Amino acid sequence: MLLVGCGGKGPQRPSQRKGESVQTDTAQLALMNMNQQLAQSADEQLYRWVQSQTEAYALYEHGTWGTVLRTGEGEIAAGEECHVHMRIYSLAGKPYHDTEQTAHVGKYELPTAIDANITEWHHGASVKIAAPWYAAYGIRGTAQVPPYENVIIELDIR
Repeated sequence: MLLVGCGGKGPQRPSQRKGESVQTDTAQLALMNMNQQLAQSADEQLYRWVQSQTEAYALYEHGTWGTVLRTGEGEIAAGEECHVHMRIYSLAGKPYHDTEQTAHVGKYELPTAIDANITEWHHGASVKIAAPWYAAYGIRGTAQVPPYENVIIELDIR
């Protein structure tokens, strides 16, 4: 009996040949479905929170809701360096973190909820943002913000 190996690479998945369907990993599909359900639940929770507020909120990219408290002057451009002051709270109002930092717009040095939308606002603006976990601090969270946490961010742009 002659045994032929695969060059010591171990077991391999069959390659996709023309006309064959893509093989899917059921665990990967289940994880993807779970994440979609969690994101949908976050979106629904934020929508209910926004509806309960007295201020008018606008829906921005990445499921983020925001209201401008002070308009400011001067447009913010991609790549520009901005100084921001962020106060982060739970939807119930529990304070998580108060921080100031300088970041470059579009370099994702800030949470996605801010970085993807900051060019909508101006220097000197004050904005209140309701951000879903997937556009805020994600599945890992931070030392101050728990994982999968929808948050309110009070943002001052300088």
